[in-house]
Amino acid sequence: MGDVHEIFLPKKVIVGNGAVRKVVEVLGDLKVDGLKVGVITGENTYKAGGHVVENMVKDLAEAYLWKAEDPSVKTASHIAEEVVKRKVNVVIGVGGGKAIDIAKYVAYVAKIPMLSIPLAPSHDGVASPFSSLKGANRPYSVYTTVPYSIIADIELVSRAPRRLVLSGLGDLLGKFVSVRDWALAHRLRGEYYGEYAAQLALLSAKHAMKYHELIASATPEGIRILVEALISSGVSMCIAGSSRPASGSEHLFAHALELLAPGKALHGEAVALGTIIMLYIYGDPLWKRIKRVAKKVGLPTTAKDLGIPDEVIVSALTIAHTIRPERYTVLGEKGLSEEAAVKVLRETGIIE
Repeated sequence: MGDVHEIFLPKKVIVGNGAVRKVVEVLGDLKVDGLKVGVITGENTYKAGGHVVENMVKDLAEAYLWKAEDPSVKTASHIAEEVVKRKVNVVIGVGGGKAIDIAKYVAYVAKIPMLSIPLAPSHDGVASPFSSLKGANRPYSVYTTVPYSIIADIELVSRAPRRLVLSGLGDLLGKFVSVRDWALAHRLRGEYYGEYAAQLALLSAKHAMKYHELIASATPEGIRILVEALISSGVSMCIAGSSRPASGSEHLFAHALELLAPGKALHGEAVALGTIIMLYIYGDPLWKRIKRVAKKVGLPTTAKDLGIPDEVIVSALTIAHTIRPERYTVLGEKGLSEEAAVKVLRETGIIE
């Protein structure tokens, strides 16, 4: 049956054109006395929509603004200290993954509600209870808090650069691997496995695959499909009580690549590449279809596309299993030898 775990879900999900105007209503729902709101955003995301949220909040409550420079534990901890010191009682993350991940962490530390307002559909962290932060020397995912509300304004999200839209699509394709890895860990390690959460994550991947052309067109209709699929993937993690349904060996590879070639690939781009690799290792011919779809929409499918040397991709694949040693995946405990990694990467056409 697995261990007992509590399921926390977002209370209110609002998606559509002009949804950002609902911020005031959602803050009112919280019924907080002496409302003090902290808006956490980034430099670019402030211009893209953070200022809109800040102005709305100012009309209603005492407002504070933090622009996070990087998604590090250090930055998140510093903002959390300020939030506690100023007795802020609600935080709003406005932006891409960085601002939302930091806001979730801050809300967790300060024990206050958090609102998630994505401006880019680049990954499924918008609705998940996990924050991906950079630690001392490696990126890692920590359990933080489930957003009280997710407000996705399709009008604002549609302005995101196309590369971020494709990154969101890439992140969703990863669920074809993560769900298999989770089932594998259950079979071989007796790890808790939740069929419902697994199927929900898989549904978001299948949905993304079915509508990949519409998503890649980045029209409001395509963006809405992408945002809803990302939210449902995030909810699958809420139900599982872990990031298992949405993050497996394809994410370990993505994190390894980020470690060895920081800033070269977006998270979802690296995940899409990892998905092709891991499905090949599983012996699942779906890898070919995913590679075709990725290529067609403009996601990178080779080391050259990313401007990363072949040997760095090889290294990332050989160290992927060490990123989260407690997480059992198709890579096993020992990972891949250099020779095996080269073979996989050549067979899938990722390196020459």
